[in-house]
Amino acid sequence: MGFFDKIKQGLQKTKDAMMKQVETVIHSFTKVDDEFLEELEETLIMSDMGAATSADICERLRAEIKRTGKNDTSEVKAMLKSIIADMLREEKPFKLETKPSIVFVIGVNGAGKTTTIGKMAANYKAQGKKVLVAAADTFRAAAIDQLEIWTQQSGVDIVKHQEGADPAAVVYDSIDAAFARDVDILLIDTAGRLHNKKNLMAELGKMFRIVSQKAEGCDVEVLLVLDATTGQNAVNQAEQFMEAANITGIVLTKLDGTAKGGIVVSIKNQLGLPVRFVGVGEKIDDLQEFVPEDFVEALFE
Repeated sequence: MGFFDKIKQGLQKTKDAMMKQVETVIHSFTKVDDEFLEELEETLIMSDMGAATSADICERLRAEIKRTGKNDTSEVKAMLKSIIADMLREEKPFKLETKPSIVFVIGVNGAGKTTTIGKMAANYKAQGKKVLVAAADTFRAAAIDQLEIWTQQSGVDIVKHQEGADPAAVVYDSIDAAFARDVDILLIDTAGRLHNKKNLMAELGKMFRIVSQKAEGCDVEVLLVLDATTGQNAVNQAEQFMEAANITGIVLTKLDGTAKGGIVVSIKNQLGLPVRFVGVGEKIDDLQEFVPEDFVEALFE
């Protein structure tokens, strides 16, 4: 099953909840006026697009109607599709061109961070890449054990220390190992202790400094793992993590288990963060690179 089929299947709950409501609004009016736009905005908010993003979509729709002179509600769906696709478009590519390239993976416990790393490791290994995983979430012994199981299944190496060790020391050793073993991609797991943001910021800052010193010139991506089922709470989490790290993209897990897929648009529009990967199932190949055009096509089809 290709990305489009997987994303289509994964978005079924969102499509059933959101698009049916949007179509109900469209069929209840014959022309686009203030009352129609208010109803549409409310519907989008209820679909976890968020208040700010829903208002932005409706403003763009108003501007498009003024520009084209098309005022029939039958034209609205195509306009919405175009507006949302435009919002999701990302010009900056996910860049892993150097050897090694480094991917930090951060996020609160329970969002699917460890599983995401395991699936990414397996996916890149399947593409012929040499992958190394750094178990720098030393705060939880379970995190190290989980990651070790995933790396064994994926057939990739892991760098780990004891529980409670300095996470920065794990990062230091993993970079040495990445160069020594001619690794293509180094995936770094990190602790997600949002309740103590000051410590989290200090910990991440120390890791980033080590990477900038020991892996100068290497491509570095920082992915934040969010649970799609939490809806707008995921946006709040992202805002807090953005204070602690220079996040370059989002991994949205459990998209297939929620009707709150509208959060994809909210994250990109409100925070300026592109969704790089989405989780649409339990299998190892169900972590998919995010293709905005396919997402919109699956939502509106």
